[in-house]
Amino acid sequence: SLCAAAEPSLSYQELKDLKKANVLHIDVRERWEVDRFGKIPESINIPLGELMEALQMDPTEFKEQYNQKMPSKSDPVVFSCLAGTRSKQALGFAMSLGFS
Repeated sequence: SLCAAAEPSLSYQELKDLKKANVLHIDVRERWEVDRFGKIPESINIPLGELMEALQMDPTEFKEQYNQKMPSKSDPVVFSCLAGTRSKQALGFAMSLGFS
């Protein structure tokens, strides 16, 4: 299950379409889950426990750690996890930090 602010839940196809339009896809599963079940192409893995800190990093530090440009507070971001619970928490964290 995938989660986005404007669209609480996305289908696989909707996500594929969004990814063509330069949306940052953050996978909030644990690293062992990504290792075991596979990485979603063009997503970055930031485990939920690291997300608050990551979204408050200096952009240079974020780029070094995650090899990806840090999103601005108005950039489109999609969170995903295994069942949808953590992605909803991730959305709440991001919104509490001022992401729209």
